[in-house]
Amino acid sequence: MKILAGDIGGTNTRLAVFDTGEKVMKQLAAQTYSSRHYTSLQDILQLFLDSYGTDFQAAGFGLAGPVCDGVGRVTNLPWKIKRGQLARKFAISQVWLLNDLEANAWGLSVLGSQDLHILNPGRKNAQGNRSIISAGTGLGEAGLFWDGKSHRPFASEGGHSDFSPASEIEIALLQYLRQRYGHVSWELVVSGMGLINIHDFLCAYRREKIPRWLLEAMLGGDTAAAISRAAQEEKCPICTEALALFVRLYGREAGNHALKIMATGGVYIGGGIAPKILEQLQNQAFLEAFFTKGSMEALMQDMPVTVILNENTALYGAALYAAAQAGRQ
Repeated sequence: MKILAGDIGGTNTRLAVFDTGEKVMKQLAAQTYSSRHYTSLQDILQLFLDSYGTDFQAAGFGLAGPVCDGVGRVTNLPWKIKRGQLARKFAISQVWLLNDLEANAWGLSVLGSQDLHILNPGRKNAQGNRSIISAGTGLGEAGLFWDGKSHRPFASEGGHSDFSPASEIEIALLQYLRQRYGHVSWELVVSGMGLINIHDFLCAYRREKIPRWLLEAMLGGDTAAAISRAAQEEKCPICTEALALFVRLYGREAGNHALKIMATGGVYIGGGIAPKILEQLQNQAFLEAFFTKGSMEALMQDMPVTVILNENTALYGAALYAAAQAGRQ
């Protein structure tokens, strides 16, 4: 079955057409668009269909935000997406919407060893629920319920739950962000925006000014990427401290989410940031923060922890979900 799939995020919208055979995902066409350059998903879809045609039987779109009753809102964009509206406008007989992390969870089934990097092997032949957490433009979280035979993905908006500090400097970070935002979620510290927030806080906390060369790099492109690059190149002590704190917080929230859904079957770290800071995630701080859960530490150490390297995982998942739903009709 040929499926139009979409991974709709606050930064990029990725569209592709797949031929979904048994355990085979053949990509027939693909294009990436800058989400903020368009006023709606419909505008992007029109461009894609004008270029690649409509030779597909169904469509599935993973959205970076909650989806309820066939309607989705992209959290970091002013987009409201309606399943029925898309079907009517583009004459697509079957359209499906799901949360983008739920789409990532669906996509795990077609990944190979080359698409994954193991941080913690965990218990041999680990079984049970799985969790997935992805820092990118925002912070996504989802789970896969183990029914004894297979994993069933489900969505979550856990990234918007309350940030909980665990040290004096993190308490100061919470107070700083509370003045700026009011409600402080985990997304405000573990995301591209989160890294910027941590860097801004540390500049104020340490009473340090941003070097001119870094300010120019931040203003000239991706601010979070500029901070991360300066940290990895050890060119800016504040950036280095910011990235280290980001990694520690990422590990802590990954552990929080895994513990809440008893992810004894494994934890997956997705999103666009993780592959770019893989060296930092392999350092002790990430797993130490993941493991440190008091009396549950042994349980956490048994959980396999794996980084997803394939940026198309959500696209695969959206296509698989749409194909599965179409097959039930």
